[in-house]
Amino acid sequence: MIFKLISTTNDSGARAGIITTAHGNIHTPVFMPVGTAGSVKGIHTRDLKSDIKAGIILGNAYHLYLRPGIQVLEEAGGLHKFNLWEGPQLTDSGGYQVFSLGDIRKLSEEGARFQSHIDGSYHIFTPEKVIDIQRSIGADIIMAFDECTPGDADFEYAKKSMDLTHRWLKRCFEQFEKTEPLYGYPQSLFPIVQGGTFPALRKEAATHVRGYESDGYAIGGLSVGEPEEVMYEMTEIVTAELPENKPRYLMGVGTPVNILEAVDRGIDMFDCVMPTRNGRNGMLFTSEGVINIRNQKWAHDHSRIDENGTSFVDGYSKAYLRHLVVSNEMLGAQIASHHNVAFYMWLVTTARQKIIEGDFKSWKMEMVQQLSKRL
Repeated sequence: MIFKLISTTNDSGARAGIITTAHGNIHTPVFMPVGTAGSVKGIHTRDLKSDIKAGIILGNAYHLYLRPGIQVLEEAGGLHKFNLWEGPQLTDSGGYQVFSLGDIRKLSEEGARFQSHIDGSYHIFTPEKVIDIQRSIGADIIMAFDECTPGDADFEYAKKSMDLTHRWLKRCFEQFEKTEPLYGYPQSLFPIVQGGTFPALRKEAATHVRGYESDGYAIGGLSVGEPEEVMYEMTEIVTAELPENKPRYLMGVGTPVNILEAVDRGIDMFDCVMPTRNGRNGMLFTSEGVINIRNQKWAHDHSRIDENGTSFVDGYSKAYLRHLVVSNEMLGAQIASHHNVAFYMWLVTTARQKIIEGDFKSWKMEMVQQLSKRL
């Protein structure tokens, strides 16, 4: 994997670049639609490529391990062939999913023992096993196994959690180096910076992961309950410590405003379930602000979903989409999800253009005000 910086800014940390992988180029800043179980919910891979123009999508090691299972994925020749997505893919190691299981998981030095949310069966994820799982899935970019520190953790817990993540990281890289890709193309392993909401720990974690000669670096454990201002502060601290010549991935973030603020602070890669999850519930992100399409006010509004929208689904009217959503028609959730993912893609693509043109900062300030509106 190769990362090339194309443009930087004088008045912010924002930057534009290109990541080259075996399955194609990724233009950064980039939003990566989340395909947890091998699909971006409600959206065909054809539309992701031709209409939304996604540069890369995600899968999740935890979910894919449980269903359909590693044997099925290996039989298919990896996730690319299984879900017919020919572009770059990234897999999350499952650390966040294990974190979210709460009382049905137990951490130890060995790894994480947990119960499946599907059938209650017991499983163990170790750093070594997680690397092997991601080798079998075959994503271009794979993530180290970590403990996602809760947003309200105190210093003692955050320090203990970070140290455990660092010991697991060493084992991840050892397993990565002693194994080979299964499908004839290289994979890149990204370490994850933890450290909770404590500047000293975040700086220590960033310095530690920088010691691994990786193709890129991720920031985890944010957008998990802490105030937004703290998330931005931690992001600034970490990006200041990470290499400038490698991509930086802020995991699980977030709203359109969150993404613009993080781009301003030097982040290159994003993912979040919000566009599809909120879309299924009738919340639309648009260039004019946020819409709850279930509201009665849209029942007779025959204007386009988003007058500035770039996707074919934006040709539908607000009244029609509201009708589908309140009628629980499957197509309503599909259109809303498709629109939201396309909007996120437009947002980061435009941010990239503004960075290259040199007026990102002023554009971002205007967009933050606009995107904060509830219509």
